[in-house]
Amino acid sequence: MIWNTVNKPRIHAVTGAFGYSGKYITARLLAKGHKVITLTNSLHRKNPFGETVQAFPFHFDKPDKLSATLQSVEVLYNTYWVRFNHKMFTHADAVRNTLVLFKAAKAAGVERLVHVSITNPSEESPLEYFSGKAKLERALKELDISYAILRPAVLFGKEDILINNIAWALRRFPIFGVFGDGRYRIQPIYVDDLAELAVQWGKKRDNVIVDAIGPETFTYRGLVETIGRLIGRARPIVSMPPSVGYFAGWIISKFVGDVMITREEIEGLMADLLFVESPPAGKTRLTDWARARRDTLGLKYTSELMRRRDREAEYDSN
Repeated sequence: MIWNTVNKPRIHAVTGAFGYSGKYITARLLAKGHKVITLTNSLHRKNPFGETVQAFPFHFDKPDKLSATLQSVEVLYNTYWVRFNHKMFTHADAVRNTLVLFKAAKAAGVERLVHVSITNPSEESPLEYFSGKAKLERALKELDISYAILRPAVLFGKEDILINNIAWALRRFPIFGVFGDGRYRIQPIYVDDLAELAVQWGKKRDNVIVDAIGPETFTYRGLVETIGRLIGRARPIVSMPPSVGYFAGWIISKFVGDVMITREEIEGLMADLLFVESPPAGKTRLTDWARARRDTLGLKYTSELMRRRDREAEYDSN
């Protein structure tokens, strides 16, 4: 669909407005009075914004249609990605599709692209998550579109997976295993703080890369200890070889029908790739947020694969 630009406001487009971070970005844009559309693979997922936000398919296989959808879009906020390789999706697919999206945005005349990446991306990384994000950053820089690249480490929020499932495991098991010594660091940012950054940088036109980290830095062991204390489920923390930790996660995954942890995620954690020497960009403290939800955090397991399989249900909230 090509939007008629006569007497119509410029449009902001968000990928995945019915999902996690995209939903928060959309809410902030609407609050500022912007007209918003979304690109999504989940056209029939519950729309929390009703008729206010119109949904369009990605059309990765039809770049001309994708470009037509982006006509009259002033700013595109891209959160599209996959967490791990699976038979339903791969990092290579995500890279290829995002490159199509970037080129379609350029062809449509999009003025600004706000792209969510990851801390410490590198094309030389053996980890596809980090090398794929680095390839996309390079492609965006070469696209000749004004850009802002946001590099979060880990997001937390009511639709969160990592923090919720750590709490879930602490509620159910007498001990908690960490990979190695657990001293590698992590800097979680609240999802709405990331959304605020995205909207803030969407208004500007200078090219920028922002380490989108929160105000607290934890070791992984310290993060687990903190969550356990806050929800009243402090457990002994046991160091274990990464292979043993992965196997334990694999067994749990079979029971919950999900992928709880991957080898790449373990390697990324232990390589300290979720830590940067930068000032915090977010203001919400994980400890305050978790304390306020101590009675509900982790009561239910949050499944990545269930969200991928069920394209109609609203994301679970903790």
